[in-house]
Amino acid sequence: MSARRMNARRRAAIVGVAESAVGETPHLTVLSQQAIASRAALAEAGLRRADVDALFVAGNWSWAPALALAEYLGLQPRYLDGTNIGGSSFEAHLGHAAAAIEAGLIDVALIAYGSTQRSDRSRNAPRPATLGEQFERPFGLPLPVGAYALAANRYLHQYGVRGEQLAEVAVSAREWARLNPDAYHRNPLTVDDVLASPMICEPLHKLDCCLVTDGGGAVVVAAEDRWTDVATRPVVVLGYGETTTHHTIANMPDLTVTGAAQSGSAALAMAGVTRDNIDLLEIYDSFTITVLLTLESLGFCKPGEGGEFVSGGRTAPGGSLPMNTNGGGLSYTHPGMYGIFLLIEATRQLRHDYTDPRRQVPDADLALVHGTGGVLSSTATVVLGRG
Repeated sequence: MSARRMNARRRAAIVGVAESAVGETPHLTVLSQQAIASRAALAEAGLRRADVDALFVAGNWSWAPALALAEYLGLQPRYLDGTNIGGSSFEAHLGHAAAAIEAGLIDVALIAYGSTQRSDRSRNAPRPATLGEQFERPFGLPLPVGAYALAANRYLHQYGVRGEQLAEVAVSAREWARLNPDAYHRNPLTVDDVLASPMICEPLHKLDCCLVTDGGGAVVVAAEDRWTDVATRPVVVLGYGETTTHHTIANMPDLTVTGAAQSGSAALAMAGVTRDNIDLLEIYDSFTITVLLTLESLGFCKPGEGGEFVSGGRTAPGGSLPMNTNGGGLSYTHPGMYGIFLLIEATRQLRHDYTDPRRQVPDADLALVHGTGGVLSSTATVVLGRG
């Protein structure tokens, strides 16, 4: 995407966010998850279904999830986007919605997601191998954890990073989760606890891996000329970027560098800000290694320095660079594709919604939100500002 700054005449902003129930929800379907979250997000924004003229949906539960949700909600949008690039889909959706708003194609967009993968026990359901996967799966590579373990092994070998430093990511996330009453895991966690948890795929322990939950979320995006109609403080989309580097892990150009190097630079350049201006980070944390590779590729620290960067509570409550402030995919929720929850949490932080001073990042004005999809395959980065 172009790194030019967004046209101020048609700025886009997040004006409503909501989750449905998260955790284990056998009483809900994917559509009901999406509908509950969508209705709540629109209500928060003070908008109606009739105001929505664009719908963005990701997920593989239907051959056409956007069509299914539009029918279920009684919508006939003039703009549809079913981009499905894994966990980064929703950051990409936000960028696409902002571009459509800037171009004058739409005024109000609804981004929605839902999953019942925990209730369905569908996380590791068998599926046909794709063209590239035929060279991996027959040889026993478990996906997705095996792919991330390959990257983690290469990273630890190349830079001498220790498992204890990977564990710091999980510990910091848990400290944030302990402040979030909706988090799936809220009990105290130490580095020793992470290292003592069962080895899932060397070097990744169970507590290096994201949760497997149900859940849904929705985000409402509106053009600037509609902001007077909304009931919330807009959170402005200042910049965005996206890219892909591969599909299968065997074809990743460098196991220690992700596409965040491109998408992050594009988002920051479009926003006209630097890394030093960022007040909080919402970084996709499918595994602890995902976070270290992302921080380095985004340029917040040098290659091989991610472990040291997150040490000492830097990203935990009270740290100098708060990250994953709801507990993240490691401790809050992870219903298959987590990226929409990154946007929801960043929005609430930038609106200063939280009354608990331990949870609310003080004076938060700028957030960087970064989604990762596939096996470190796709990335999408968004810079958001307090309107």
